Amino acid sequence: MAGSQRRRLSGMSIVVVVGMRAEARLARRLGLPVVVGGGSAAGAGAAVAGAVAEGASGLLSFGLAGGLDPAAPSGLLLVPGSVLCDGRWHEADPAMLAWLGGATPHRLLAADAPAATACNKRRLWQETGTAALDLETGAVVRAAAAYRLPFAVLRAVCDPAEQDLPPAAAGALDTGGTIGLVGLAWSVARQPGQVPALLRLAAHAAAARGALVRRVREVRSRNPVPTRAVPGGA
Repeated sequence: MAGSQRRRLSGMSIVVVVGMRAEARLARRLGLPVVVGGGSAAGAGAAVAGAVAEGASGLLSFGLAGGLDPAAPSGLLLVPGSVLCDGRWHEADPAMLAWLGGATPHRLLAADAPAATACNKRRLWQETGTAALDLETGAVVRAAAAYRLPFAVLRAVCDPAEQDLPPAAAGALDTGGTIGLVGLAWSVARQPGQVPALLRLAAHAAAARGALVRRVREVRSRNPVPTRAVPGGA
């Protein structure tokens, strides 16, 4: 990373925005404050608003993503140079992209709802050309546009495009971003046929987490960037 980019980053108060507590544990290895949206677009919006109010001057969307491109396997790392949000393309910050290891040749869809079926994923891919989607990046991009803040995204594909999400996965998260085991067990008890799909999803999630862990380790070893502290954060 160029010296000018490093100096610019060192003056930022970057906050990482995630959906789940499990993602937060990975994100904290970057050495930055983390806020948790709870796995919904509305929760992410509230988390980002709080971070900006407390002084965040840069935003990083981090975690898992749902695959849309049939050529995007689970574990594929995404550092998109541009994000489609509310029908417009938004460009990620070059200095933050360089810090993360450079942009990958993918674009991301900032969605307000998950794509639960392979049919819906295929439609979104054909309409947008984006490789994947997630529910937190929209809040990050909207805040970045409103307050003229730099942003970037570091995500990994979890469920690939050809896989339907099992019903238990759709309602597994509580508002705090933790998987509700009671609700998960209840869903499985009502529809035991989804167990194989859940096991496949768990394997995909493990591949995605592994990709994120490796990239976080690379970022910390190659480009440790001291940033100003932001009050709060998880």
